[in-house]
Amino acid sequence: MRTDTFQKTLDELNGSSADIEASALISVDGLMISSALPQHMDEDRIGAMSAALLSLGERATRELARGGLERVLVQGKDGYIIMTAAGSEAVLTVTAKANAKLGLLFLDIKRAAQVLSKSL
Repeated sequence: MRTDTFQKTLDELNGSSADIEASALISVDGLMISSALPQHMDEDRIGAMSAALLSLGERATRELARGGLERVLVQGKDGYIIMTAAGSEAVLTVTAKANAKLGLLFLDIKRAAQVLSKSL
């Protein structure tokens, strides 16, 4: 089943680094496809915000002639939110700790997004 593949990929991504706190696969419409989120996180809000930010990122890179969008990175005092496209129909959103090693995270996220996009 595809849903099992999505969940397995997200669980493996979360387990790949102690810096990753949560991950979710979200449709470009903002609907949650699969998630590995803590209980206190609202799936509907995360879905809507992720879809909106990815859309804005794509528009910004196009308007400012920066090429195709690789990722959207939001840095807060307590950590990061990283979004990347998983094919043309979904976005992979990951939350990470403030002291995360971003280079390694970007690599793990890119690999997971490739696996997820093939399953969509």
